[in-house]
Amino acid sequence: MPEPDRNSLSAGRGQHRDGLKGWPDLWLLPGKPPHSPTAAMAPPPPPPDRAPDQTLAFSDELLLRVLAYLPEPHLTASASLVCKRWMRLSGRLRRRLAVRDWAFVTHRLPYRFPDLAVLDLFPASIAAPAAPSRASPVLTCGAVSLTLDPGADPPLGACRFLADDVLDRGLAVVAARFPNLRRLSATAASESAGLMDIAGGCATLQELELHRCTDLALRPVSAFAHLQILRIVAASSPLYGTSEDGGVTDIGLTILAHGCKRLVKLELVGCEGSYDGIAAVGRCCAMLEELTIAEHRMDGGWLAALAFCGNLKTLRLQGCARIDDDPGPAEHLGACLTLESLQLHRCQLRDRHALHALFLVCEGARELLVQNCWGLEDDMFALAGLCRRVKLLSLEGCSLLTTRGVESVVTSWNDLQSLQVVACNKIKDEEMTGALSELFSNLKELKWRPDNKSLLAASLVGTGMGKKGRVFFKRILPGHQRVKGKVLNYPAGVAA
Repeated sequence: MPEPDRNSLSAGRGQHRDGLKGWPDLWLLPGKPPHSPTAAMAPPPPPPDRAPDQTLAFSDELLLRVLAYLPEPHLTASASLVCKRWMRLSGRLRRRLAVRDWAFVTHRLPYRFPDLAVLDLFPASIAAPAAPSRASPVLTCGAVSLTLDPGADPPLGACRFLADDVLDRGLAVVAARFPNLRRLSATAASESAGLMDIAGGCATLQELELHRCTDLALRPVSAFAHLQILRIVAASSPLYGTSEDGGVTDIGLTILAHGCKRLVKLELVGCEGSYDGIAAVGRCCAMLEELTIAEHRMDGGWLAALAFCGNLKTLRLQGCARIDDDPGPAEHLGACLTLESLQLHRCQLRDRHALHALFLVCEGARELLVQNCWGLEDDMFALAGLCRRVKLLSLEGCSLLTTRGVESVVTSWNDLQSLQVVACNKIKDEEMTGALSELFSNLKELKWRPDNKSLLAASLVGTGMGKKGRVFFKRILPGHQRVKGKVLNYPAGVAA
C-alpha cells in the first residue's frame, strides 16, 4: 500500500479538498492576533461630561415657584420624573388625587403628597375581584367590578369592599396627616370610627361624598361643623351586598338634617324615604340652595315636602324611573317660591298626575331643562305651561315632542328669552308658523338644532350645494334670517 504524501498533507492542513479554509484558520487569520478574553472585557469609553444641574443653585422655595407655573398633567407626568428632588417638590404642589391602592394610603400617601386638598378614596376601597375564569367573568364599569356567575340567581354578584377596620385605619391616617383637606370621597363603614376621626382632624372639610351609606353610617356626619356640600350614595343590596333594610331611609335623612344645618348643596342617590325625611331636610337646612335626587326609591307624597325648602334655587332629578307615585291633592302640594331652575335628566315622564304635581310645586321656576327624558309627548309637555315665569327653555333628546307641542307652550310665556332645541327629531322646520318665527326674532339666545337636516341646512345656506342630492339633501330652505348672531332657516312661505 503506497504511503501518503506528507507534503500534500502539510500543504493541505487546515484546508478542505476544494481549498477552503477550516474553522481553526478562520479563527486565527494571518496577520491578526488571537482572540483574547481580556480584550473582549475592555471597559467601555467614559461617558461625555454632563453639564452641571443649574437648578441645584435654587432653593426649594424658589424651585417650587417655578414648578407652580406648570399645568397639572406636565407636573405629574414629566416634572416628577426628573430627579428625586423634583418628585418631592412636585408632590408638594399636587392638590387633587384619586387613589386606587389602599396600601398607598396608609404608607406613602402622606409623604408623597403632603398638601392635598381634594382626595378621592372610593376607587381604593374596592377590593380586587377574584381571578376571572370562563365560568365567572368580571364586569367592570368605572371603578366598580362585579363578578358574573351564570349558575347563580341573580347571576350578577355584589361589589366587594375592604373590611371596615381596614377602611377606618386608612381614614385615621388621612385625618392625622391632612388637616387642610377640603373635599373627600370615601366609602362609609358600618362602625363609622374613621369618619369620626375625619371630622375631628379635618376641621376645614367643606365637601363630602359617601358611598354605601346606611342610616347608621350617617351618624358621624353631624360632627362636620363646616360641611356645605354633601353627596350620599345609598347602599343598594344588589350592588353592595347589604341587607334589604340597609339603605338610607327617613331615619338617616332626619339625622342628616339635624346635624348638617349649613348645607348648601345636597345630592341623594338611591335613597329611600318619604315626606318626613324631605320635610326634615327642608326645615333644618335653611341654607340649602341646590337639591339633586337621583334614582330615588321614595314613597309617594315626597313632592309636597319640597315646600319646606325655603331657600331652594335648583331642583335636579336624575335617572328617576318614577317621580311620585301618589303626590296627593293639588291644594296640599304647596310651592317652592324661591326656585329658579328645574332640571330633568334621564327621567321617566309618563305619569301625568306626577308631572302635573311637579310643575305645580315648581311653578316659579325661571329655567326649565329637559334632557334625554322618556315619555314626554305633546300633552305631557303642555303641563309645563303652569310655569309662567320661564326665561330659559332647553330641550335635548325629546324624541316624542313635535313642533306643535313646543309652540303651544313657548308662545304662552311672555318672559322667554332663551330657547335651545337639540336632537328632537319630530320637530321639523317646515311645520313652523309665523307666530313661532316672530318669537324667534325676539329672543336673546337661540340654539335650533332639532335634527341633522336642520343642522346641515344651516351650514349649507349660500354655498349652492345639495341641490341635486335625492337621498341626503331633498330640499334646500330658500329663506333665512339672522337673529342676533344666529342663522335661522325657514320655508319660503314663513320666512320673517
